[in-house]
Amino acid sequence: MAEEECAEPDSTAVRVALWRALHVQADPPPHVFEDEVGLRLADPGEGWRLRGDMDPRATRWFRAAVVARARFIEDLVVEQAGRGVGQYVVLGAGLDTFAQRRPEIASRLRVFEVDRPGPQAWKRRRLTGLGFGVPDWLHLVPVDFEAGGSWWDRLAAAGFDADRPAVVASAGVAMYLTKDANAATLRRLAALAPGSTLAMTFQLPPELLGEENRAGLRAAERGARAAGTPFISFFTPPQMLALARDAGFEDVRHVSAAMLDRRYFAGRTDGLGTSSGEELLVATTRHRTGPPDTR
Repeated sequence: MAEEECAEPDSTAVRVALWRALHVQADPPPHVFEDEVGLRLADPGEGWRLRGDMDPRATRWFRAAVVARARFIEDLVVEQAGRGVGQYVVLGAGLDTFAQRRPEIASRLRVFEVDRPGPQAWKRRRLTGLGFGVPDWLHLVPVDFEAGGSWWDRLAAAGFDADRPAVVASAGVAMYLTKDANAATLRRLAALAPGSTLAMTFQLPPELLGEENRAGLRAAERGARAAGTPFISFFTPPQMLALARDAGFEDVRHVSAAMLDRRYFAGRTDGLGTSSGEELLVATTRHRTGPPDTR
């Protein structure tokens, strides 16, 4: 494989994987989400916990948001798989490890991970090197966005069946896209088969956050800008719900950070909670009238 065809994942994807591992290593149990496979994939070296962006106290809100959204999405996938939905699409997959951590669920699905070609090639090589491999139900779907590549066309070419329901996850992506690009993505997803569900994170405007959280968001913005992936879009919950309705989704709901706190962090005494300003849109297509997807 030519060197230019295999590029390491961007710093944001690596940071998310390390925060997920840090939750297991630095936060007391019970753990909201257990994932150290991403750490193995990233292979950051022995001193990774000394990085400035791994300080357990300074990053606790962002770390909590990352593990809460991962747990929420995974709970949703497991629930929908139990109802017969047979396809799962991860947009901007990065170092997602669902297929490696939950093969008892993932192997019952057709899992499609969409990302840029270089990082996808890098991930394929790492999965092979670590002994996980890429089973036939896992599809790494490379899309060259800079060359105008269509993720929808590439998804179809990889075997995605648009006539069957799916769960689609888009976590930590919307903030990097323009409003028009987000709207276009929502329109495409709203046309999925009846019974499909989208879980999509979005970032609240800074003015809706408390002062301490605004300071953390400003620091995250500076880091993202320096890495060449600046934050572009912020949405209030009514704005995001309206965008999804206008795109054609039948049912839309807002899952707030407060709701995630009550669901996953209640009773903790370590102050861990999701107050970074990242919240969730859950949207479903029109109800399915036929038999469930059992393929």
